[in-house]
Amino acid sequence: MSLNHHVMWSLPRDARAFRHAFDRFTESGEAQGTAAAWSPRVDVREEAERFVIHADVPGVDPAAIDVSMDKNVLSISGERAAEAADASGLGVHRERPHGAFLRRFTLPESADAERITASNRHGVLEIAIPKKAESAPRRIVVDTAH
Repeated sequence: MSLNHHVMWSLPRDARAFRHAFDRFTESGEAQGTAAAWSPRVDVREEAERFVIHADVPGVDPAAIDVSMDKNVLSISGERAAEAADASGLGVHRERPHGAFLRRFTLPESADAERITASNRHGVLEIAIPKKAESAPRRIVVDTAH
């Protein structure tokens, strides 16, 4: 049994409810006909008034990152440029991926798409997705003076 599996089953009731809500914040499939060379790792967190996505994009020019919203699907795309070939003629071992990336997430209905913000600090893209204000039930007084 992996540690992650154990932690998931030992979550308190409220955390399990969050896990259910998180499952609704799902990753969508790749765009048809679009191939991604690599995929940045992401963390998704729910807070009282917003959802937050952190995506690791070190070495990616912030100007090369596109965050867009279409029909309740949040897309994060961009490209990390390949380093220039070494002119010395010696061999190179590369593990860091380069090229285009694309991540898509279907947002829950509680997400306020009009107020999404994004920032990039130290190679970590932060996308803040505020939640819609919940409309409280309103009692309507019946007028009896006729």
